[in-house]
Amino acid sequence: MSPDILVAGAGIIGTSIAWRLAQAGLRVCLLDAGKAGGEASWAGAGMLAPGGEVEDRSDWAEFALESRRLYPAFVAELAAESGCPIDFKELGAVEVAFAEAEWRALAERARKQAVLGVSSRCLSPVELRERVPLLGRETAGALWFPDDALVDPRQVMRALTACCRGRGVEIREGVRVTYFTLSPREALLETSAGPLTAGAAVLAAGAWSGEIPVRVNGAERPIPESFPVRGHLLGYLLDPGSLGPILRHGQTYLLQRANGLTIAGTSSEQVGFDRRLDRGIVRDIARRACELLPRLRAAGEPQPWLGFRPATAGLHPEIRRIEGAPLWLAYGHYRNGILLAPATAQRVSRQIIASSETDSQATAGTV
Repeated sequence: MSPDILVAGAGIIGTSIAWRLAQAGLRVCLLDAGKAGGEASWAGAGMLAPGGEVEDRSDWAEFALESRRLYPAFVAELAAESGCPIDFKELGAVEVAFAEAEWRALAERARKQAVLGVSSRCLSPVELRERVPLLGRETAGALWFPDDALVDPRQVMRALTACCRGRGVEIREGVRVTYFTLSPREALLETSAGPLTAGAAVLAAGAWSGEIPVRVNGAERPIPESFPVRGHLLGYLLDPGSLGPILRHGQTYLLQRANGLTIAGTSSEQVGFDRRLDRGIVRDIARRACELLPRLRAAGEPQPWLGFRPATAGLHPEIRRIEGAPLWLAYGHYRNGILLAPATAQRVSRQIIASSETDSQATAGTV
């Protein structure tokens, strides 16, 4: 039996959408050119931090804040249904400034964020030492963001995959989608394993999404470009619980998993899909991280890895239906794919379910 929905891309976005659709009773086939959750979702640090991302009022900002609000219930439901543990902590974040100019800029950002509903407050030197006793330098100021959180995206993917399989989602790894051919009520996907058809489709292939041609009613339909922004991260082994909240300074951040794995990031390079680790960048992140937390110098050589953030020209995600066709776009989440997964899955799945119900009613009306 043919699926109701074909989802191209089995990262955290595509797999979350597939899970929600399967919960609604739809037959879903989930495709990935590599391994499910093997790209950006595997590489991500898992920082759920509107306090470090949101600044100006926009649809994207509201969407990010809504997705953060959804996270506790999203994780609890995933863990309960899958039986898989998920490392999720609402432990807040501390962002520090070392120079007066940095502190003025940080305080101004906090003022703008407060209007949007992003909570923060200044920390006294005593409070800062209590929250981050391993901090390595005197600061010009520090802010506390109580609503920032973290999650282990690899554990989220493990739970999502288990939930999808448990609900009958067909997961086909190593199957690359090469073309979408769309009519008003059918999606034909050309793939490396042959053609596949369904009543609708979702394009959630991360940084690779914009490379897949789309034809609607016989005419080529341009879709927004996507491109990879490579980012390096480092992993250190420290005693569990030794860091506390997320720690940020500028483009440097540190967060700690429940098992003590302490992740330092990051970098940002537009070099295409180049998977080679840049040792100069690795050294720079290590230097910045050790200046922030000197304890890392005694933690041994860090483990480096990298991932490809899926970006668009405006650095905001494309989450919408293609006009006149049963294809939904769900890509371009840049460095916030983990954060935005619950809200993206909710929006896309609800639209598809509503469209499916409308089509069923229309068909019934013609019988």
